[in-house]
Amino acid sequence: MNYLITIIGPTAIGKTSLSIALAQHFGCDIISCDSRQFFKEMRIGTAVPNDVELASATHHFIQNKSIFENYTVGDFEKEAIVKLDELFLKNNIQIMVGGSGLYVDAVLKGFDSFPEIDSKFREEVRLNYEEKGIDYLQNQLKELDSDYYNFIIDTNPQTLQNPQRMMRFVEVCIGTGKQYSSFLNKEKNKRNFTPIIIGLEAERSIMYDRINQRVDIMINEGLLAEAERLFPNKNLNALQTVGYRELFDLFDSNSEDSGLLKNAIEEIKKNTRRFSKRQLTWFKRTENAVWFDYLTDRTEIINHINQHFKS
Repeated sequence: MNYLITIIGPTAIGKTSLSIALAQHFGCDIISCDSRQFFKEMRIGTAVPNDVELASATHHFIQNKSIFENYTVGDFEKEAIVKLDELFLKNNIQIMVGGSGLYVDAVLKGFDSFPEIDSKFREEVRLNYEEKGIDYLQNQLKELDSDYYNFIIDTNPQTLQNPQRMMRFVEVCIGTGKQYSSFLNKEKNKRNFTPIIIGLEAERSIMYDRINQRVDIMINEGLLAEAERLFPNKNLNALQTVGYRELFDLFDSNSEDSGLLKNAIEEIKKNTRRFSKRQLTWFKRTENAVWFDYLTDRTEIINHINQHFKS
């Protein structure tokens, strides 16, 4: 039997460190499912594992794509499953880690098909959009499925300006009386592995302190220069993310006021903290996840994992 140890939790909680410790213990590889660490042009702002960490275990799906490529969660699912099939031939234990909830779910469960929507609901949504504009669709989705609305903000906010996709989200919510996101990953696809899901968490104050410290480290490591290099491509989907958007706004202002830079850094911290709350909300819905404090001794977590092998 194959096992996929899956480590979830909010940003800056210590997932990378734990994944490397477990990979070394079990002699296996690591599948990364962070939706921004895929992109090779974005290193500092996405907290890509450093060279020492990357050398400590074999990682996959880190900086393997370009921001100029159109890479979707569906693409990742297909590629990750192929890679896991390959890795399981060498070791029946593998590790997946990342803070992108939809990408984790895509590998663990796959995607569900959506029900047919009565044309009257589709027409109702279309007419309201034509009368009230894109704001109507945005407000409807925010009200009817706040989880998916927040997911879009975190991963691809330009989608909120796409009327075709937004009408689809809203018509599903209205036509079924359920959240659009409730149909994602509803039916488990057949997988050739059993997931062992480990969640890491901490008290909110500790979590926020860790986030603030991480942002300061990013700034010291050169996030400002990295963002400046990427600024000409600021409209690309891959760059619509916390840590870059705030600095792009600063560059747009064309000001050299040091106070504005300080404000931008504080915005990054604030928006990252908000993002971490949404991550935790998403991950807490994960079935069969067992949660540990981020300081839990690795031996305790390894013992928990070993119990799955005996059952």
